[in-house]
Amino acid sequence: METIDILKKVRQIELKTRGLTNQVFSGEYHSAFKGRGMTFSEVREYQPGDEVRTIDWNVTARFNHPYVKVFQEERELTVMLLVDVSYSGAFGTHAQLKQDLITELSATLSFSAMLNNDKAGVIFFSDIVEKFIPPKKGKSHILRIIRESLQFKSTGKGTNLSAALEYCTNAIKNRCIVFVISDFMSASFDDALKIANRRHDVVALHIYDRRELELPDIGLVQLIDSETNELLWVDTSDSAVRDRYARTARMHRLWMDDLFKKSGVDSAHIATGDNYIKTLSALFRKREKRR
Repeated sequence: METIDILKKVRQIELKTRGLTNQVFSGEYHSAFKGRGMTFSEVREYQPGDEVRTIDWNVTARFNHPYVKVFQEERELTVMLLVDVSYSGAFGTHAQLKQDLITELSATLSFSAMLNNDKAGVIFFSDIVEKFIPPKKGKSHILRIIRESLQFKSTGKGTNLSAALEYCTNAIKNRCIVFVISDFMSASFDDALKIANRRHDVVALHIYDRRELELPDIGLVQLIDSETNELLWVDTSDSAVRDRYARTARMHRLWMDDLFKKSGVDSAHIATGDNYIKTLSALFRKREKRR
């Protein structure tokens, strides 16, 4: 896209995603993700119902009246987006491409971080780590993330989630929230995911298109793997072919869900053309209930 087209697109995405963030789940985001801990705020007189464990015995002895310590949650967080920019994102049959959905999700989560005064950063990856934008605050930084997401051209074609997760684990020393936004069409990344989630709070957002789950009956078609350029003729009129395709997709979905569960990673599946705000809100409410 030309520069003027990119700026227009950035503005469109800003208006849509920031508006949704403000209206729908800014509070849910705040409630769903914990700060780094509790910090001392003040000492005040004891009130009925206060925890006995919070009594400050030194102050109580000095004034001969019970006083308690008051703590506040240290809210500031760092949000890292691991954004899949591999060639498989250039696919979509329902209103948008997967890469368009990934860009909107990145913008929505970035604005959520901004509204809560959190830092946000990005790691773009394909089969290599393509680019690292360190976490910062501010609207101009968020707009940069959107702009980079729109115009980024990856060097690699494939997907290597292990490399991206390992890079994030090593590059970000303090604990942060890591949103992995990908179609997860990658070789084994089990160990890297578990290690990353021990240091950080990892959330997996699986992006897919419905045609990746089942084939329509449209006769003989030629398919191309966008990451390897491999061509394949498929007879979609053959019910056995369609069944095998759907069964393989189901098995992959079950494998992902099992991996996320064993790794202690919260996850959500989001299809192109779907209401991703509804899915994110459900995920955030689920996390909030566990707090």
